[in-house]
Amino acid sequence: MSTPLTLSSLLTAWRWDTSVVVLTVALAGGYCWAARRAARNGSPVARTQAAAFLGPGLGVWLLTGISVVGAYSGTLIWVRALQILLLLYVVPFALAKGRPVTVLRAALGPGGQARLDRLLDSEWARTLTYPLVGSVFVLVLPWALFLTPWYEAVLRHGVVDAVSRVVVVAVGFGYFYSRLQVDPVPQRYSQGISLLITIFESLADGILGLVLWMGPLVASGYYTEVGRHWGPDLRMDQIIGAGIIWVLGDVLGLPYLLSLMRAWASDERRRAAEVDAELDAAQPIPAATAAVDAAAVPEPEATPAASGLWWENDPQLRARFRR
Repeated sequence: MSTPLTLSSLLTAWRWDTSVVVLTVALAGGYCWAARRAARNGSPVARTQAAAFLGPGLGVWLLTGISVVGAYSGTLIWVRALQILLLLYVVPFALAKGRPVTVLRAALGPGGQARLDRLLDSEWARTLTYPLVGSVFVLVLPWALFLTPWYEAVLRHGVVDAVSRVVVVAVGFGYFYSRLQVDPVPQRYSQGISLLITIFESLADGILGLVLWMGPLVASGYYTEVGRHWGPDLRMDQIIGAGIIWVLGDVLGLPYLLSLMRAWASDERRRAAEVDAELDAAQPIPAATAAVDAAAVPEPEATPAASGLWWENDPQLRARFRR
């Protein structure tokens, strides 16, 4: 994009991105179809779930390709960094909150549900959804993208760019799917583990930001050929991108962190209730306590036996004649 990036271009800079348009339309259509099938099968999809999947999920994905973010992603490093953060954190987090696996399972028949359950119970699914595996993918991906020849290939080749963005979203979705655990997962883990891992993940983002800030220029040959004569120079452009990765990465992770803390608190309350119930069931009632409780219960008043005289069976007449 040779046009300078200004405030007005934030609203006017649009481009056509066939890959992201086709993909988002296909995913939106598939989700809506599955949601209708699930509703007919007696499992309606909550509006908040559908809104998360279609709005900040697919909606932001579409905007990263056709809006000003996509238009300047090949011109400015900091815009590319913003695009990668949105695709790695915002888009997959919203997609996972939409519970697509639950919606798909509810849309399938008994045979399809059985096949999906077998797939989720497979050994490779358990391995890929292990919390540490997803964390490694999310941490390594930005380093590999910005600090290897992969980055310049993304800038020079449209096919590599389109495939790479799909890979980024897929890695992010696998991470949030296995960590949020709002969908059926091969195996559930304590959210306390996820909270602990998240602390180290935030440190890794900061280190990458420092490396880009103080390290050599990335893809300098490509950006020199672009011949951009407006905006920040290459060094300042990379410094801004490093700051976005460092600071904005933590900011965009706050909704996930809050969701994780709520899930962890809910798990702790449920676990505490289960432990209390088990202790109550296992603890016998002392004999003395049972005797006191039995003695505290008043015995019912004895009712006079019915006699053959009719007036003795009437309470008022019986009280009068017995004075």
